[in-house]
Amino acid sequence: MRVVLSGGGTGGHIYPALAVASQCAAEYPDAEFLYIGGQKGLESSLVPKENIPFEAIDISGFRRKLSIDNIKTIVRFLKGVSTSKKLLRQFKPDVVIGTGGYVCGPVVYAASKLGIPSIIHEQNAVPGLTNRFLSKYVSTVAVSFEGTESSFSGAKNIIYTGNPRATTVHQADKNKGYASLDLQVGSSVVLVVGGSRGAKAINEAMIAMAPYVKSLDHIRFVYVTGDNYYKPTLDAIVSEIGQLPSNLQVLPYVHNMPEVLACTSLIVNRAGASFLAEITSLGIPSILIPSPNVTNNHQEKNARTLEKSGAAEVILEPSLTGELLFASIERIMKNPSLHTSMSAASQQLGKPESAHLIVEEMTRLTQQ
Repeated sequence: MRVVLSGGGTGGHIYPALAVASQCAAEYPDAEFLYIGGQKGLESSLVPKENIPFEAIDISGFRRKLSIDNIKTIVRFLKGVSTSKKLLRQFKPDVVIGTGGYVCGPVVYAASKLGIPSIIHEQNAVPGLTNRFLSKYVSTVAVSFEGTESSFSGAKNIIYTGNPRATTVHQADKNKGYASLDLQVGSSVVLVVGGSRGAKAINEAMIAMAPYVKSLDHIRFVYVTGDNYYKPTLDAIVSEIGQLPSNLQVLPYVHNMPEVLACTSLIVNRAGASFLAEITSLGIPSILIPSPNVTNNHQEKNARTLEKSGAAEVILEPSLTGELLFASIERIMKNPSLHTSMSAASQQLGKPESAHLIVEEMTRLTQQ
């Protein structure tokens, strides 16, 4: 099978594509891949590290207000379609997969015009502009959240697959997670993280919460600040309480997040779709603090889906304080029945077979 992957801008679009590639390679050992991404996106550095051939196109997203830049975007889109058609004719894929971000717009559109079977995958509860546009042209739309199918009324075929990133994380070794944190296997771990780059509001809550964590000395707290926030956050905590409590670690970044998640008892995090797929694949209860700085407030809608199912509690950023956050953590971790019910609800939402479902759909399309 020959597969073209496209998606970019953020890890939330890239990692699902890489998860599909990994699953496809496992099911089709002779599969060949080409990834078409943006020149400046994160994909230009991440994808080559996975030994997947990478080609770049020059593309930008639309501004939501009237702007001369939108005319330039249209010109770039048309040029991107032309370049994509050339790359597709050269590679001759059996199927093209788009996982979101404006870069996959010209790639998947070009595939549809060339008659190549195509799939787009929507990570969020609220579809992005690019995927809404592409849904009318592709063979199949795959969605991460059950119930979002109605957002793509003009699509030919819609399937609920979950997010393929769930497959990658579900296979992680929790013992390696404990070892990387230098913790005894079986320890209760509360992981507080604001995304790969950190989040100012969550780091401020970490600082304010630090004096309380020693009261739960049987629980190991792990703060992941993001590289840029690490030193000021650590300095502020030390200034506030002196030496760190023995049950608190402060880290700038976690390079083996799937393994760390596998040993986590409760997570505090933003509500990006890929991360929610990861934690539900493992049945981890969560306290979610959606980013208010995202298109269509989609993170809050993602978070509310988990909250409605009983898998998460939601704290909106304007209400976030260290005291409130610690009270939520304490309530969940001191109540085994609540923790168990949240874990079960989280696991019920998980789709660890997600990547396989997408590969299964790829197979169906190529055999038509």
